Amino acid sequence: MDSLLHLAADPTAWAALATLVVMEVVLGIDNLIFISIVTNKLPEAERSRARRLGIGLALILRLALLGTVAWIVHLTEPVFAVLGKSFSWRDLILIAGGLFLLWKATKEIHHSVDPSPEEKPGSRAALTFGSAIGQILVLDLVFSIDSIITAVGMTEHVPIMVIAVVAAVTVMLIAADPLSRFIAANPTVVMLALGFLIMIGMTLLAEGFGAHVPKGYIYTAMAFSAGVEGLNMAARRRRRAKTPTGGA
Repeated sequence: MDSLLHLAADPTAWAALATLVVMEVVLGIDNLIFISIVTNKLPEAERSRARRLGIGLALILRLALLGTVAWIVHLTEPVFAVLGKSFSWRDLILIAGGLFLLWKATKEIHHSVDPSPEEKPGSRAALTFGSAIGQILVLDLVFSIDSIITAVGMTEHVPIMVIAVVAAVTVMLIAADPLSRFIAANPTVVMLALGFLIMIGMTLLAEGFGAHVPKGYIYTAMAFSAGVEGLNMAARRRRRAKTPTGGA
């Protein structure tokens, strides 16, 4: 208890907490986009429950990983080398996560562009509740390990990491339903989000192979693309509003 009170009185600890909360929220955007796309393929009655369960399990997973933070840190140690390039368990996890994201996003884009003949345009591929939760947990594991390793480099205090994780997951829980409804209501946004997943998957692959990609570049590109799409959506609404309803 005394150590916690001492930590609470330390301005450096508060600065580290604020930085970590922002970082965790920003990193959670990737996860949230994936969760929205996956759960939107479920029957409407199951979507909200799947999002809450997936995000809740993500919180449990991250807190459990924080309990093994000393082991997590060792994941960055090389385990083997190929052609002079060393790979750690973290690298392998990032590569596997990147490949999974590329496979998932490419599959969804193919389904959107060229649906099966028996499917109606705009229909969604069948996905079971368990499969959706399983896919969410796979990406949760990848993003959780990466964010925790990053957090360890910023602070050595586990309570600060726990508070940051809880705050970030709470924001994800609040934003999940509105974001998913927005994506489902705007088909062009779905394609944009899938493009984001491909970019994130390529970034994970690059990081796994040792090429550091500054996160600022990724999120700036995402923000710019989202801004352009927002202008397109506003233009489409204005055109619809000006089109006479009874015109020929």
